[in-house]
Amino acid sequence: MIKRFEHGGNIYQPAPDGGPWLDFSANINPLGLPESIRQALAAHLDAVVHYPDPAGTALRQALEGAYGVPGGTILLGNGAAELFYLYMHTFRPQRVLLPVPSFSEYERAARAVGAVIGYEYLKEDDDFAFPWEGLRRACGQVDCIVIGNPNNPTGTLATADEVLALAEVGARKGTDILVDESFLDFLPSDEAYSVLDQAGDRDNLFVIRSLTKFYALPGLRLGFGVTSPLRRGLMEGHKDGWNVNVLAQYAGVAGLRDRAYQQASRQLVQKEKDWLYEQMTALPGLHVYRPCVNFIFWRLTGEGKRTADLADALRADGILIRDCTNYPGLTAAYGRNAVRPRFENERFVEKMREKLSKF
Repeated sequence: MIKRFEHGGNIYQPAPDGGPWLDFSANINPLGLPESIRQALAAHLDAVVHYPDPAGTALRQALEGAYGVPGGTILLGNGAAELFYLYMHTFRPQRVLLPVPSFSEYERAARAVGAVIGYEYLKEDDDFAFPWEGLRRACGQVDCIVIGNPNNPTGTLATADEVLALAEVGARKGTDILVDESFLDFLPSDEAYSVLDQAGDRDNLFVIRSLTKFYALPGLRLGFGVTSPLRRGLMEGHKDGWNVNVLAQYAGVAGLRDRAYQQASRQLVQKEKDWLYEQMTALPGLHVYRPCVNFIFWRLTGEGKRTADLADALRADGILIRDCTNYPGLTAAYGRNAVRPRFENERFVEKMREKLSKF
């Protein structure tokens, strides 16, 4: 069961050449840690002798300014993943439906409270589009549906209208809709896709965002969710009072104010994802799905090809990718890689070409 919920490669194991890994298995901002956050962490290091602000006042105000949502609807999290567990722990849904393949922590959080898991499969023949008709039919039969937008690992995007239509049906039939918008910050504009501005007015809608990925903070952890004040208050009563540490709060404030970093990040991701997609589509034995954010989903072509074998070959050269074999709804031929800076992307393409030619 644990192996089923494994994520990307383990950078804490030594690389074959003793140097650093090229980690294409984790979808983190290729610009790396913003200088503004680096300076904020250094300036406030002595603050770790104090408990963090349990209300996260400065961070909450920065989120209000950055996303235009009322502070009374914002729930702070030690990363986005914590908020899925917090929702499940608070409301104890008995039946949870997942459009799959999807991020494994959705299922893991639901299983942690004993929920029965159902799958609605995204189909390869439909380019892994969301099965909206099936999801709407399920409302009233399940307590909760979890949507990743864009979906990880397929990169499938849902429009705000599609999500809100599902939420409307769910509201009438007693089904909650959780929406993970962790990667939407990487888009040039999320206006057509995000429902963050709607969540505060709907008891059955909980929208979660990760600051971890966009601000390159996976080792520090930071995220937030938005829902109605009633629902937010109920979840506040189930979480650790100091769940967001003091340095993470300062980091979040600094990052949310750093407009130059935000713009540079979106420009870099758009440029590099397009370049990397074009390079990968030219590789032999690979079917590549067009990306929308900072990761690329693909399938090995040819009978009997396994991404695990490719991952092993790349690992021998110090490169980590995401083998998607353990995602429900996928075969052993699927994989995913991050979008990194150009010099890393060039090496990745070179090594992919070399390994694929020997398959």
